[in-house]
Amino acid sequence: MAPHPFYRPNNDLVVCKDPLCEALHAPGSHKCDNPEQCDYEVEYADGGSSLGVLVRDAFLLNFTNGNQRTTHLALGCGYDQLPGSSYHPIDGVLGLGKGKSSIVSQLSNQGLVRHVIGHCLSGRGGGFFFLGDGLYDSSRIVWTPMSPDYAKHYSPGLAELIVGGKSTGFRNLVMVFDSGSSYTYLNSQAYQFLTSWLKRELTGKPLKEALDDRTLPLCWKGRKPFRNIRDVKTYFKPLALRFASGRKDTTQFELPPEAYLIISSKGNVCLGILNGSEVGLQNSNIIGDISMQDKMVIYDNEKQMIGWGPGNCDKLPKSRSFSFW
Repeated sequence: MAPHPFYRPNNDLVVCKDPLCEALHAPGSHKCDNPEQCDYEVEYADGGSSLGVLVRDAFLLNFTNGNQRTTHLALGCGYDQLPGSSYHPIDGVLGLGKGKSSIVSQLSNQGLVRHVIGHCLSGRGGGFFFLGDGLYDSSRIVWTPMSPDYAKHYSPGLAELIVGGKSTGFRNLVMVFDSGSSYTYLNSQAYQFLTSWLKRELTGKPLKEALDDRTLPLCWKGRKPFRNIRDVKTYFKPLALRFASGRKDTTQFELPPEAYLIISSKGNVCLGILNGSEVGLQNSNIIGDISMQDKMVIYDNEKQMIGWGPGNCDKLPKSRSFSFW
């Protein structure tokens, strides 16, 4: 059960011929077997799925300039959910993609915000999420263009995996930023390389593999339980993903140990980078929440740019003007 009661819409069904319904389906696959409603089915990377109908409801928006406004937005009302491999009971998933049916696309089309979203996830839990611009200093953000070859996702395209400041030779990793994934995923070849490299790096260190800890596929234990990542940070080197941001320019997404390790309930340290091939990602690779902690990450759909920079995610910065939920 989700933490809150079931949502019960009243006469708010989106009809099948609505443009938002058509936008949910692939070209040529949109059939109106039931004209009075918009049926949808969504599958997620972790194997979960949601089957339901599209509804339209009123939302009260609080703007940071003190204004309030009620607007109508379409959302999916799921009645048949299958939990994925990383299942935890939740109320739902907020659609933040670039498609016409996403929340930010709807708000942008209504002229309420720029087609920009961002988030700042605190490593201590919590953080904030925003729609529109105005919450970040652009001069402190590293920008890289979204790849037109992977337009369905927030993707800078191909990345090179860097470990301990050195190239691994993996230069064609198709990377996707996905705030809906708790962990980061690499394809099987890159994952196997990384885990082998880590095991070699930890040889002679006071850590040994914790085979009895099933929190994540690869965990290590110390002489005594660890309390936080600071206890093990000196044993692990930083990683990075290097993107080509122009013909000659490159940008680098840094992954310090805090961005790829967790401490399990048993006090062991576990690798928060998983094998994407095992969950059906094939050749795609995902930058998940663990790797975006304590960074301001911005997706500017108008300029087709992805940006990131250091952020104090424990405190909402002052805003010039923009919509915040």
